[in-house]
Order: sequence, then structure tokens, then C-alpha cells
Amino acid sequence: MASLHVSITDPMRDWVEARIASGDYANNSDYVRDLIRKDQERSEKLAAMQAAITEGIESGAAGPWDKEAFLKRMQENL
Repeated sequence: MASLHVSITDPMRDWVEARIASGDYANNSDYVRDLIRKDQERSEKLAAMQAAITEGIESGAAGPWDKEAFLKRMQENL
């Protein structure tokens, strides 16, 4: 496992120590690893959302919407 040394402000250190003291994390490394995992998940979700938006934009202009046909398709997919 690799090591990474970072500098943080005193209030940030106090925050991390409080999270550890509360039992949410075992130590500083556990806290930082969790932050990185959450950031990775957030980044993946944003990328997927952007891809869906791009796909929608590139699919062309919207056509007429048939509510009954839509509801029928949704019922068939249950």
C-alpha cells in the first residue's frame, strides 16, 4: 500500500479527529480512503449523467409524445 502525506489546516485536523473519536472511522487513513471512494463514485455518476445528456442531445429533436403508448410500454416492462 502506498503512502501519501498531506497538509491540512488545524480546523480540518480537528474535524478528522472528531470523526475518528465518534467511531465513524478507525484512523486518518480510513477517513481519507472513504473520502476518495466517495469522490470516485460521485465522478462516475456525473460521467454517466453527462453521457446520458449527450446521448439525448445527439438523438435529435423530440417527436410527438403518445401518453397511452408510453403507459402501455411501461406496463409491459413490469
